[in-house]
Amino acid sequence: MVTLTELVSYTHKLLNVEQFQDYSPNGLQIEGKQHIQMLATGVTASLDVIQKAIEMKADALMVHHGYFWKGESQTITGFKKKRIALLIKHDISLLAYHLPLDAHIQYGNNACLGKMLGITTTDVMDKQGIGNIGTFKSPITLSRLVNQVEQLLSKRVVVIAGGEHPIKRIAWCSGGAQKYLMNAAAMGADVYLSGEISENTVHEARELGIHYIAAGHHATERYGIQALAQHLTTTFCLKHEYIDSDNPA
Repeated sequence: MVTLTELVSYTHKLLNVEQFQDYSPNGLQIEGKQHIQMLATGVTASLDVIQKAIEMKADALMVHHGYFWKGESQTITGFKKKRIALLIKHDISLLAYHLPLDAHIQYGNNACLGKMLGITTTDVMDKQGIGNIGTFKSPITLSRLVNQVEQLLSKRVVVIAGGEHPIKRIAWCSGGAQKYLMNAAAMGADVYLSGEISENTVHEARELGIHYIAAGHHATERYGIQALAQHLTTTFCLKHEYIDSDNPA
């Protein structure tokens, strides 16, 4: 068991939250029980995830995508009201970590993806440490990498070939980070892997001569929150369950 204050303070320091300029508040977003024994985690604090957290009698829900994003309406109505009302009714705290969880060198989404793919990280793509650069031990073909990604993530991916060259140097960033494609090309990557794809991404990849793999926003961000939770449950002797959500995006 751990107090809510202790869990928030520890995770805040672990993920170096103060170093990030983010689009939503990191840390405690909705206050619930003051003592936590059962921790639920998920990628997004969606209604289905909240309902499953209630079923498992979770004291807190920790996610990558929480609430109160910059630019969204400040009113609490509609589906937002329904989500928040359920959390408050069942006294479940909501904790969310966005960019800090993407960037963490051990428990981050990108660190976990790199480890799964057997990539050695050699550099990062921006000053906040968002996006990784790495190398394979020996060059591989695009088709081999695609097969590997699809097997690891259990998902069909979208592939844009930027030529016929083999892959030695790879850049990757989970989620909706297709905008980093030009950064990846400028840093000498043979391929860039992210979650989503935009219309312009296709042309940019082809014209820059860099392969692009869109492996799914949700699919590429399932692993950081689980790695973080495993560390927290070991540290504080908590019970934990990861809640997956059927999301093809």
